[in-house]
Amino acid sequence: MALQQGLHQQQKQVQRLAMTQTLQQSIQILQYNVEELQKFLDQKALENPLISVTNSREESAIPVHHNMVDDNYMSQIPDDSRRSLFEYLLDQIHLTMRDTPLRNLVLFLLEYIDQNGYLKISIDEAIQKTKASKVEVVDAITLIQQLDPPGVGAKDLQECLLLQAENDDWAPAAAVEILREDFEALANRKWQQIAKKREMDLKEVQKVFDYVRTLTPKPGALFHSEASQYVFPDLIVENDNGELSIRTSKAAKPQVHFQKRYFQQMLQRKDDEVTDYVKEKKREFDWIARSLDQRESTILRVGRVLVSYQRDFFLERTKELRPLLLQDVALKLGLHESTISRSVNGKYLQTRFGTFELKSFFSSAVAKTDASPEGLSVDSVKRLLQKFIHEEDKRKPLSDAKIVKKLADQKIEVSRRTVAKYRESLNIASSSARKRFE
Repeated sequence: MALQQGLHQQQKQVQRLAMTQTLQQSIQILQYNVEELQKFLDQKALENPLISVTNSREESAIPVHHNMVDDNYMSQIPDDSRRSLFEYLLDQIHLTMRDTPLRNLVLFLLEYIDQNGYLKISIDEAIQKTKASKVEVVDAITLIQQLDPPGVGAKDLQECLLLQAENDDWAPAAAVEILREDFEALANRKWQQIAKKREMDLKEVQKVFDYVRTLTPKPGALFHSEASQYVFPDLIVENDNGELSIRTSKAAKPQVHFQKRYFQQMLQRKDDEVTDYVKEKKREFDWIARSLDQRESTILRVGRVLVSYQRDFFLERTKELRPLLLQDVALKLGLHESTISRSVNGKYLQTRFGTFELKSFFSSAVAKTDASPEGLSVDSVKRLLQKFIHEEDKRKPLSDAKIVKKLADQKIEVSRRTVAKYRESLNIASSSARKRFE
């Protein structure tokens, strides 16, 4: 009796372990984005002879819209067709410099140019490593700093900006001197100090500051090959005269095919090991097929809730998002919050005015108003903050405290710290940094 009971307990434990593994694998498939999913399936096709995969990413990859508030996102998308900074500089060296010991020294220093274009070796270190004289090392650095892009080969930000100003015929007259001698004061907006020292008008100092802001602090960053910010959308929303519809994109539906003929051929061999092997591989195919269907269904269900709840936004991009939490969608669909989280992270929805990550449609309520009894979303408050700053008198810009008061006038209660956090997230400078003298 005791032995039978022990066997029963052991069988139950093994079954529970198998269910856990299957659940973990299904969760893994749900949290994959389109590209990760395709790579996963391609790998499974290599491991499992009963699986073949058709890449269904017929729609082109498109740039992702990163921020619901700031529409200026195109400049963030890298151009992968560019050569690396190292290759670009190397080509210039070979085209403009003769094969001399000085060029060899330039090529040595080139190895110490980082991805932002800065020279990350000191003159003393270069002398020690190459046994060259100080004059030769300085000459080699000067040659690098004459290459394109302007500012390359600088040792720090100040020198980088100075090199760009020195080689720009359109730079304000005082820009080079101020960058060379009053860089810290300029950066810290001590304009009165600079104006008094140089007997300049504040407007002239501000003109120099505005010019410096047009320079490139990282001249090599344009050549740095980063991960592409192009994505394949999982869902597509279409607007037909006010009627919204949502569908799964072809990119999000890779076709997995079962090699039935090969499976039947293997079974005909009458070999127990082969039979067990192909049956196991068939079970794996069945699990993958079910998991893909479940993944598509779950993401689509979540997408439908988002489109229904944020209908005004999808009809007109300028409309505010309504406050929405993961638990709201979880309750509506009868799913766990973690499932909703996996369904929206790294998944994208394409609209006629941009592509957005699904999680960007969630936002907690900041404050309730008479016009919005359910509460305003963070996105809405950020838009108001942008509006206030856009309309402010630049000679007397609004402090965070004054923005808090303007929001309070509209029955929106937020703290000064919250306003500062939202302002910084929008890359908006403080009031003192926004002040103009013209």
